Amino acid sequence: MIEIVIKQYLDSHLSVPSFLEQTGKMPDSYVLFEKTGSSKRNYLPSSTLAFQSYAESMYNAAKLNEELKEVVENMIELDEISNVQLNSDYPFTDTTTKKYRYQAVFDINHY
Repeated sequence: MIEIVIKQYLDSHLSVPSFLEQTGKMPDSYVLFEKTGSSKRNYLPSSTLAFQSYAESMYNAAKLNEELKEVVENMIELDEISNVQLNSDYPFTDTTTKKYRYQAVFDINHY
C-alpha cells in the first residue's frame, strides 16, 4: 500500500504529524492525506493523492503547504516511487470546521 510508504516518509521528514483520517482531537497543525484515484499503465501503478495542510492561520497553512510540497517531491529518492508530479495546489479552507488549510494534489507513480 503506497499510503503506508508515504505516511512513514512524511512522519520522518515533516515538522508536523501526518494522518490518513481525522481522529478525535487533532493538533493545531498537521497534514491529512488520502488517495483520490489510481490507475495502471504498462503494469505500473499510479496514484493521485490529496494532501491537506492544516494550521491556525492562512499564512501558516501556506507555509506548511510549501514544506509539504518539498517533502513530497523528495519522495522520489524512495525505491518504491518512480515519479512525483504536482498536479495542483490551492487554498482550501474547511468551511465546516472553520480551519485554515491548503490542498496539494500529486500524481505519484510507484511500484
